[in-house]
Amino acid sequence: MSLSKKLRFEVFKRDGFQCAYCGQTPPAVALEVDHVDPKSKGGKDDIDNLITACFNCNRGKRDIPLNKIPNKINDNFEILKEKEEQLKEYRKYVLKVRKRIDSDVDLVEKQFQIYFENHRFTDNPKLSVRRFLDILDLHIILDCMDMACLRKDDPQQAWKYFCGICWNKIKDRD
Repeated sequence: MSLSKKLRFEVFKRDGFQCAYCGQTPPAVALEVDHVDPKSKGGKDDIDNLITACFNCNRGKRDIPLNKIPNKINDNFEILKEKEEQLKEYRKYVLKVRKRIDSDVDLVEKQFQIYFENHRFTDNPKLSVRRFLDILDLHIILDCMDMACLRKDDPQQAWKYFCGICWNKIKDRD
């Protein structure tokens, strides 16, 4: 099976449309996609096993495995390592933000429980509080909860009133 045009283009794009072996670029040379680990020796059609090569370099290499990694592959390896490190740090940050938001939702629920101690938030109220936290500061949301619970004796009515107050605050911001 031959490589798709899309995959070939992705390899060329990644490698800067330059032969990884000799550094030449079109129109001086015709570019091809070469397998780092030759396909005849079990190499896969995976983008990480593919590299840009000019016609002459690719024919000269044939199906000989590389003993020395071309600079282009080494550069790509370093870029991949950096991307993995960035992704790891991003995921840590997202988890930290998620924990803070969960903690803020818990604070809003505790504020509600001051007035209605046997009531716990289900998933829908928690989701609503999360949405409010995307737009309003925590202290404003807590103030809205106090206002609603002080005016309504029924937990469902207090919740509805709380949501109405929050939406009004959001409208006032716009």
